[in-house]
Amino acid sequence: MHMKHKYMNRSGLLGGMVSLIMILLLVSFAKAQEKYVSTDYQPQAHPRLLLLNGEEEGIRQSTQNEPLKMKVHEAIINESKHILTKSFVEHKLEGRRLLSQSREFLRRIFFLSYAYRMTGEAQYAERAEKEMLAVAAFNDWNPSHYLDVAEMTTGMAIGYDWLYPSLSDASRKSIANAIIGLGLTPSLDTVKCKSWLRGTNNWNQVCNTGMTLGALAVYESDPSLANKIINRSINAIQLAMKEYAPDGAYQEGYGYWEYGTTYNTLFLTAIEKAFGQDFGLAKFKGFLQTSTYMLNMTGPKGESFNYSDAGNSIRTVAPAMFWFQNKNKDNTTLYSQQIFLKMCNPASLAKDRFMPALLLWAKDIQFSTITKPTNHLWIGQGHTPVALMRTSWDKPNDIFVGLKGGSPSTNHAHMDVGSFVIDALGERWAMDLGMENYTAIEAQGVDLFNNKQNSPRWQVFRHSNYHHNTLTVDGALQNVKGYAAITSSNDALDSLSATANLTTLYTPALSSVIRTVAIVNKEKVVVKDEVKNTDKSTSVRWTLVTPATVTIVNDYTIKLSQHQKDVYVRLTYAGKASTFSTPATPTTTYERQNDGVQLTGFDVVVAPNEQTEWRVTFSAQ
Repeated sequence: MHMKHKYMNRSGLLGGMVSLIMILLLVSFAKAQEKYVSTDYQPQAHPRLLLLNGEEEGIRQSTQNEPLKMKVHEAIINESKHILTKSFVEHKLEGRRLLSQSREFLRRIFFLSYAYRMTGEAQYAERAEKEMLAVAAFNDWNPSHYLDVAEMTTGMAIGYDWLYPSLSDASRKSIANAIIGLGLTPSLDTVKCKSWLRGTNNWNQVCNTGMTLGALAVYESDPSLANKIINRSINAIQLAMKEYAPDGAYQEGYGYWEYGTTYNTLFLTAIEKAFGQDFGLAKFKGFLQTSTYMLNMTGPKGESFNYSDAGNSIRTVAPAMFWFQNKNKDNTTLYSQQIFLKMCNPASLAKDRFMPALLLWAKDIQFSTITKPTNHLWIGQGHTPVALMRTSWDKPNDIFVGLKGGSPSTNHAHMDVGSFVIDALGERWAMDLGMENYTAIEAQGVDLFNNKQNSPRWQVFRHSNYHHNTLTVDGALQNVKGYAAITSSNDALDSLSATANLTTLYTPALSSVIRTVAIVNKEKVVVKDEVKNTDKSTSVRWTLVTPATVTIVNDYTIKLSQHQKDVYVRLTYAGKASTFSTPATPTTTYERQNDGVQLTGFDVVVAPNEQTEWRVTFSAQ
């Protein structure tokens, strides 16, 4: 079976189209602030957030019958006992962020509140109450970086609501006042909060969720304020949810999918519990399909395609995937999650602040019904198109390839358009360096989130096309306003492939650049570049980032070695070529040093007006 995907060529139009779309979205947002919740709404008794009174029993029965769920449950309970001995979270900034403290607070409160509701042991509620009172006494929750406020408010809302019967009247008042005064009220400053109220990225999802949970938790304290914030959030979060269209690919990549989407599913769960509906939000095109994106984004060893600002995630247990399983009833959704749960140790589970949500969403899911996916190719279009292909789902030595399109102009993007990763023989041979440490870079005065063409963002080693598995033309950066769609693909198992049109990333230096990545006969990977030159001689560098030991065989062949395994990288090109190899080490000391990683590849010269192609083949022989 052959499948073709066609996507409109948007050469030169991306910037204008994005601007127009944003203007239309903002006008629509300003004019159509629909009121979903009426002022006569009467909230349920506490607990009303995420897990209603009496629903604990379903989780108890579920964990007793499912060893993997019991593994998660015991990890949370054991960690809650450990939290009892810790000092309280402090108002301690790292650079301009309180975020690590906010996240740790949320983790503790979510765990302790869960432990109390599942065991009834007062020690967990008493400790959580003290944690919340300590945070309530902060002067602020750092509203200059509103993610910090949102995550702190989320923790406070869950603790206040879940532990409400055990809290003293004085504690209830202090915690509710803090949620309103330090969490909700600062969000009314629409100038300072404009970026996330009008944004389309993870900030929108996280901040609107935090504010909604806070508003629902303290609804009786100020019904007018709570009603206003809930309606505002239902309207605003739509801007971010529309970004999953058309297929579910998340423009900010693997790590931020887990962040933004987990908060989004918490939001939907909260409003469904409160109002008996989600107001049609989950029906937005691509949203329910995004679990398929996440499923396909990891290779046979559990390592993700970590493009853009994503960490080198291995075996990520993503609680939000269990929410999608409940909605989609697709028994393949949790295929990788089941494997990851088996492999993860309890200590790693205990680090995830969202882990109690997994058990809430997994209550009615039976792991025995999970089945292996049957597809070998998945294509997601949108702002950041990706192609993901594999020769099998259950053989650790088989081949996995990811190809990235898109644009450096999207949120958290790198100049990595056309980049790819390759897993084979149980190893990753073509890799992405992943995200840099924000705080370390910002401490040097770098305007890190400015993605204009001349931005210092592109001087960060990990961010430019010089250090990704893509092309560099005449030593220049990719065009920030360029865009690459996945223009065609083939899902036949013996000739899996995907093609991306990279032309606008390299104009005016080249007239046309088309990259195709293929798995041929289930045994080798071929990267083909078709190039049409202008009237000037052009130098092109073909770069590979690899954790393997590099041996230059000749001008057209490179040998990669790791763990007693070898892969040969061979260039087929009619013109002159040369090889290079150098450590992937930045010139600064404050950036990650990328120990053991090499940059290698080929330099070619394309003659004036020449139309040519070259192929780079990865094979074990």
